Amino acid sequence: MLFSLDALRAHYRWVIVAAGGVLGCVAIGGLFSLPVLLRPIAQDTGWSTTGISTAMTLAFLALAFGSIGWGALSDRIGPRIVVLTGSLLLATGLALASLASSLPAFQLLFGGVVGVSVAAIFAPLMACVTGWFDTRRSLAVSLVSAGMGMAPMTMSPLAAWLVQTHSWRTSLQLIAALVAVIMLPLALLVRRPPALAQPAASAGATSAPALTVGQAMRSAPFVILVLTSFLSCATHSGPIFHTVNYAVACGIPLMAAVSIYSLEGLAGMGGRLVFGLLGDRFGAARVLVLALLAQAVVALGYVAVRELGSFYLVAALFGFTYAGVMPLFAVIARENFPLPMMGTVI
Repeated sequence: MLFSLDALRAHYRWVIVAAGGVLGCVAIGGLFSLPVLLRPIAQDTGWSTTGISTAMTLAFLALAFGSIGWGALSDRIGPRIVVLTGSLLLATGLALASLASSLPAFQLLFGGVVGVSVAAIFAPLMACVTGWFDTRRSLAVSLVSAGMGMAPMTMSPLAAWLVQTHSWRTSLQLIAALVAVIMLPLALLVRRPPALAQPAASAGATSAPALTVGQAMRSAPFVILVLTSFLSCATHSGPIFHTVNYAVACGIPLMAAVSIYSLEGLAGMGGRLVFGLLGDRFGAARVLVLALLAQAVVALGYVAVRELGSFYLVAALFGFTYAGVMPLFAVIARENFPLPMMGTVI
């Protein structure tokens, strides 16, 4: 019976990975539909592209601070309720943003509500997956992250196709409906890691963290991870968000410009898998350092590109390096901090 239970858990952890990948893809795709819709929104409303882009900046801030609350909540009540709530909130936020009649309202709804809702997906899922795997952890986290990286190849082309035949408002409403239809059922598949699913009375002695959350936040590994993650994201978030708009400004048609963004996502899938396998073999921290160095060098390539072919080359290299970096942070966090506080830490 114990063998059967262990076998079931061994198989179900890959269900968590698959569900997490799809949930992340749709959630990130909903958030990053804004770069594709940027020009259509500006042309229809007269709002400045800078003002519309500010909604994305606000979304990133909401994602950052919202992750702290959602991550801590997932540690307390489990990831399923958090992810389910975030999925419902994301669909609602996208639908409400499509109805915004002013730029401040759009910034609040897309930047605030959508950003906070995506925060309920990323940190709890990453924490959940790290808890389900003692071996092949880097690969598992990388596969979930690879699902998130599929957003530029799926959701972004979908947004571009929709906005060519519908208004940006209708396009955003259709994306909101898709979010609800896909994410809500999949959120029900998310489960606590087995080590945290035991009754509190029997697990209390073994699951108590060796240090408090406050001690973890003040520790050197945590500070290093936060600063490194911030600097890494500061490097790659600009090119990611502005790739489509920049390519269009260089005279490249919208669908071709979106294909550049999609190529970043395709290359990113490869980067996540390759760096995930390397992390399992050589250690996540060592691989992270090399990946960050590669990202810094490749990011400079965007300074020189103007033609579609050169955009493709730089996008492929950039997507491979920046995407390969992201899963390693969660793996290193799991190696340095107790599982019961993993949602908060991540």
